[in-house]
Amino acid sequence: MATPGILRLGDLTSVPCASRPDLVGEPTYRGLTAAGLLEEVGVVEIDPALSDTAATQAAYGLDPPSLANCVVVGGKREGFERLAACVVLASTRTDVNNLVKRHLDVRKASFLPTERAVELTGMQYGGITPIGLPEGLPVLVDALVTSAPVILIGSGVRRSKLLLQGAVLAQLSGVEVLERLGV
Repeated sequence: MATPGILRLGDLTSVPCASRPDLVGEPTYRGLTAAGLLEEVGVVEIDPALSDTAATQAAYGLDPPSLANCVVVGGKREGFERLAACVVLASTRTDVNNLVKRHLDVRKASFLPTERAVELTGMQYGGITPIGLPEGLPVLVDALVTSAPVILIGSGVRRSKLLLQGAVLAQLSGVEVLERLGV
């Protein structure tokens, strides 16, 4: 059986986040600590220039269904903003115009501007992850993500990525798993 936190995916092999806290964004580290996942979740150092999904996939020999993206979306209803973070596999796109819009009960949902998403999450663009998001921000995760044996997601910073079993995300506080969030 594999050692917790040491996971392999493509050309990447992780070490437990507990052994390299310098590679994890501060909000992410706090989230991992609160969830008791510092030993279970792995981290790998990457070239920050390769942090975007397509570049990471090509550089490290990864299949799109093994990468997950986290985006922050929002809309308004009766003057009140409603936000959520959405996590889908890189082989799909977040169903913002249908499922997310209905789930948030807004007239129109859209991706938050980069600057706003960075400010809200305290994480770097290209590294936003569902672990360590602000309290009260709903996290919607596609069921395909939670069934993946190992996924690669952001770490809160561009110079590393997290490796973890997809099922770990379903265990996090504030997470709701949805079928067909990714289309």
